[in-house]
Amino acid sequence: MRPVTGRHGSRLSGATWARSVEVYTLPPTGRALEALPRMTSWQTVEDIDLVVNERTTEDIVREHLKLHGSARQKVEEQGSSSPLIRRALAAASKKGSGIGKPEFIVTLPEDAPKLVIVVECKADTARHSSPSGDCPVEYAVDGVLHYAAHLASSFDVVAIAVSGTDHRHLKVSTFRQLKGASTAEPLPSPVGPIDRLLPIDEYRRLLTYDPAVRARTHAELMAFSRVLHNYMRDYAKLSESEKPLVVSGILIALRDEVFKRNWSDYKPRDLARELFSAIGRTARDSDIPEAKREIMLAPYSFIRTHPELSKVGANGETPLLRLIADLDEHVRPFLDAYHDVDVIGQFYGEFLRYTGGDKRGLGIVLTPKHLTELFAKIANVGPHDTVVDTCAGTGGFLIAAMTEMDAKAGHDDDARRRIREHQLVGVEQQPHMFALAVSNMLLRGDGKANLYQGSCFEPEILAQLEEGVPGRFSRPNIGLINPPYSQKGEGLHELDFVETLLACLRPGGLAVAVVPMSCAITPHPTRRRLLANHTLVAVMSLPNDLFAPVGTVPCMMVFRAHQAHQHAPQPTWFGYWKHDGFVKTKDRGRIDLRNEWPAIRDQWLEEFHGRAVRPGRSVLKFVGPEDEWCAEAYMETDYSGLTAEDFNRELRKFALYQLMHQNDASENNDDLPGIQPSGGEV
Repeated sequence: MRPVTGRHGSRLSGATWARSVEVYTLPPTGRALEALPRMTSWQTVEDIDLVVNERTTEDIVREHLKLHGSARQKVEEQGSSSPLIRRALAAASKKGSGIGKPEFIVTLPEDAPKLVIVVECKADTARHSSPSGDCPVEYAVDGVLHYAAHLASSFDVVAIAVSGTDHRHLKVSTFRQLKGASTAEPLPSPVGPIDRLLPIDEYRRLLTYDPAVRARTHAELMAFSRVLHNYMRDYAKLSESEKPLVVSGILIALRDEVFKRNWSDYKPRDLARELFSAIGRTARDSDIPEAKREIMLAPYSFIRTHPELSKVGANGETPLLRLIADLDEHVRPFLDAYHDVDVIGQFYGEFLRYTGGDKRGLGIVLTPKHLTELFAKIANVGPHDTVVDTCAGTGGFLIAAMTEMDAKAGHDDDARRRIREHQLVGVEQQPHMFALAVSNMLLRGDGKANLYQGSCFEPEILAQLEEGVPGRFSRPNIGLINPPYSQKGEGLHELDFVETLLACLRPGGLAVAVVPMSCAITPHPTRRRLLANHTLVAVMSLPNDLFAPVGTVPCMMVFRAHQAHQHAPQPTWFGYWKHDGFVKTKDRGRIDLRNEWPAIRDQWLEEFHGRAVRPGRSVLKFVGPEDEWCAEAYMETDYSGLTAEDFNRELRKFALYQLMHQNDASENNDDLPGIQPSGGEV
């Protein structure tokens, strides 16, 4: 094997290039044809020309892979050094028997070990694809899909068919066949079919964000969280608050290059100490201020002294070593690929779901990811906004806001830097939750988010939020919050947290909160204060089981800050958003099983921003502090979808009910003296 070189002979760092056939020189036409590799029987000079021209197509692809390859790619031709790939191609010959030999096989062993990119070439664009799709020897598309079908037994496959001998007029088709799938499909792309050669990293990115791949990867991550939870409970003997801290601590430590290279070589007695040191180095290198760094590190200190984490088992390994290995394999790649997912929060939610634990005692109701994303879109968060969450938890709302702001900032690196340094503000009272929020930002390469450890009711913190801090952040104009539920004590009602959030915002700012439905229908003094100072823009009734297994029925409230409700020129908009497409499953919680959520979300956003009034879905109503704040109280029933069959079905159900209960009444009356069935005499 020899290094890949660029246009001017420069090496592509870490890349390798291999060819499993000998380098050869084509003989002049009419000379001994047996010198040509891979030629078996040739009838005409045109056949020779076809091979010569196909080499031109291969040269175009080869040059593209050199110039636009990934830094750590491995490119092989006519075969592979990977035992798993060789096994998959063992019976994949295009002629029906023997080993399959694709023109190019590209792998990314370090960055994407489950991905294989396979390329087949033809010189003649007329031989790009056949009408039947079953001629792999003669056609590029047929051939590459033939190989993809075999490789998909073990890998996700990107299959690329290339035909033509002029790089300006190539014909290119791009497919993907996921591991275990029976058929290939065009590789999804925001701009439609991919009809040109792309950089290797772009194929990887497109496959990573393929909705099917993302859903599968997330499901695998959540399945792993269940295994991880059981291991930490049974072998590491960790408490519920310690489990997410160990997970986040290990993931932070793996960002430290020294620890990442050497963790498997540390002695058992040294591993915990080295891990804690790596957490500290990562926090220091991320420019976290020293005071905040000490607060953030304190909850992780138990890792150094926990007796079970460093206990050597019969297999010679410690629970901590096993946890590091598993998280490095299963979670770190996910974090590197999907920056918009609150992985730590989702693990914490899964751990609480399995144990029941302290979530009720502390009022912890972690917000589902699809709801945090919806909040950011309801608030129409943009790259120039400053967003605050005064009950930040693990930082889910801040991550969703950052993702929305990044998307609208595009490729403006300066804007993305400002967002992280100056436009995200959070407050979290519980130290271990604060540590998780900071770690979430660290895991996204950001240690500069303005996070406070303390209560949002503390005068000092409240004053900084209301005035802003020069050089750090301006007064927020958007607030997103999921406050603690069912707290006891004066001033700890859910609406008290909402009122404090609104006090922090600039006049005209927007606050979006998810609170129990009781806040919308039960009298409370805070309701009057809220409407005296702010405008109730909208209330949406959310799915009853949104926070399953916690039984809280929630709603979403949207307020305009520092504009009295009585002066609002428009009525409040009420939405009935009870069906989000998610269903409860035994092992995975609530999931979007049928991929209904994107369409439902878009419809909700259209109705909210357009203030649409639709029977059975939404209504406009002027309300005061004593009224009910929910769609159910004012919405018209939508009868437009009812059919004669619906009517007849309900009649049949009613008749059956009457018959069953009439029989029950007759049987019961027979046992009572002086009581006769209906129609009888007393």
